[in-house]
Amino acid sequence: MKNVPLDTVDHVDRAVLPIGTDYPPGHVLDWHQHRRAQFLYGATGVMVVDTAQGTWTVPPERAVLIPAATQHRVRMVGVSTRSLYIEPDAVPWWPAGCTVVDVPPLLRELLASAVEFEADYALSGRDGCIATLLLHEIAARTPLPFHVAIPSSGDLAELCRGYLAAPDVAVTNAQWADRSAMSERAFTRRFRSETGESPAVWRARARLLAAVPLLRTASVSAVAGRLGYASPAAFTAAFTRAFGLPPSRFAATHHGGERSPTRRPLHTT
Repeated sequence: MKNVPLDTVDHVDRAVLPIGTDYPPGHVLDWHQHRRAQFLYGATGVMVVDTAQGTWTVPPERAVLIPAATQHRVRMVGVSTRSLYIEPDAVPWWPAGCTVVDVPPLLRELLASAVEFEADYALSGRDGCIATLLLHEIAARTPLPFHVAIPSSGDLAELCRGYLAAPDVAVTNAQWADRSAMSERAFTRRFRSETGESPAVWRARARLLAAVPLLRTASVSAVAGRLGYASPAAFTAAFTRAFGLPPSRFAATHHGGERSPTRRPLHTT
């Protein structure tokens, strides 16, 4: 199914509904939620998924698992998606929060085949087997660290979302504390309690996440300079430490999936 609105097929009695959708550049799916869990894969481009709890940046050839009934927004940067909408009862192992995962070649091919199904595809035979195999493959995926938490309080969340939109290496804890009408110590303590990280560590990670969509159209050197790194080597080292792969792997000229660092699968039988 290509470019089919979910609400026209959501009633169909199938645990897995595959839908492929092409989006214009810069498209934003504003805040919404689905009754079903969603496996959102970008066959091309970069996606940024926001919830009240955090922001997940989804590089090319990766996907994000979105729990059922999760209010979220998606910003598309040159994206053609292959989504699966899944009945929650069919995936009791689904993560409780959004999770970015790798999408290896077999899973990519299964997704490409599945989006050609009719909504009421036959459960017996090839189509039903592909739908079942898709769930097995997703359950075996490993979480990737392409996210930052968003504080629960409105004033801190506003600071963080503003920084994500325009990362600035010159911003300091003292400036954020002043904007929040707090001492620097009290601000840092409160920020850490809501995100699990210090403000400085959080900002460093947010800057690295901001690099992912920029790398689609700019060189590693250009992105390093834009984000305030002293050199491309310093940027590459920080990016690799954070995400397990160098930024060159996400450049527009790079083709093919990459092996992710070893992590535990989402679900083990």
